[in-house]
Amino acid sequence: MSSSVITQTDGSALKPKTKSLFQRFKPALWLAPFALFFYLFQLAPMVWVLINSFFYDDELSLENYSEIFDSAFMMQAFGNSLWLSIWSSIVGLAIATLLVSSLRRVDSKIRDAVIAFTNMSSNFSGVPLSFAFIIILGTNGAITLLLKQYGLLGDFDLYGKWGLLAIYIYFQIPLAVLLLYPAFDALSDDWQAASALLGAKTWQYWTKIALPVLSPALFGTFIILIANAIGAYASVYALTSGNYNVITIRIASLVSGDLFLEPNLAAAISVILMAMLAFITVINQWLISKSYAGKRK
Repeated sequence: MSSSVITQTDGSALKPKTKSLFQRFKPALWLAPFALFFYLFQLAPMVWVLINSFFYDDELSLENYSEIFDSAFMMQAFGNSLWLSIWSSIVGLAIATLLVSSLRRVDSKIRDAVIAFTNMSSNFSGVPLSFAFIIILGTNGAITLLLKQYGLLGDFDLYGKWGLLAIYIYFQIPLAVLLLYPAFDALSDDWQAASALLGAKTWQYWTKIALPVLSPALFGTFIILIANAIGAYASVYALTSGNYNVITIRIASLVSGDLFLEPNLAAAISVILMAMLAFITVINQWLISKSYAGKRK
């Protein structure tokens, strides 16, 4: 009789332990499919690209990388991509910061309408955006013909770097607004009123209070905008038919074999691109650590 009591006691003690183990590993079980998906479509291609970038004529070599750095054409592609990415990110971030700051001071209905429009326009990129710009600012575009009558257009060419910069800025602004809008909740309206009572001007409030508080969000958004711009392909191809030399066009032409079928060279370019983005991310994290928010931790 005593042995049966002991057995029941041991069995009842095992059930809570089993249940607690299941509860502990339940989040991991839910995350397992997403981890597998991430590995198959993110990590595995990156590893494949890294490995194949070192193969040249079926032999392990650094020839792909030396060919890239020795080619003025490839260096021009990297330079054009970085120029478009950095300037469109700077201008887009500045415009988005002003827009979000203004949205906090308007009626909620107007604010909700602008945010809804921003959500919609953030998905309006690629081929449709390029065609819209061609209709408006193309050679025979409506605004182009109007501005030419008054001699206001100058040397602007939609199919060159300035036209591409205009398109890049356009699709950067909605993304920057969506990323920055929650960050402005960290600013209290009382802070500006208090600084004004202490004699501070508006620019002093922004430089001494608002921007230091917002700096992590601004730096993070800037990095995301650069990554978003440097990987843009559809807009450039639709507007220039691949005739403007940017790095995504070069990768696509090498993979598809428009001129030469060299997927391993395209893999080496992709590795350099990933290294550039990783370096920019490290710089971003360093800047955040030196910022106001980083020093508070």
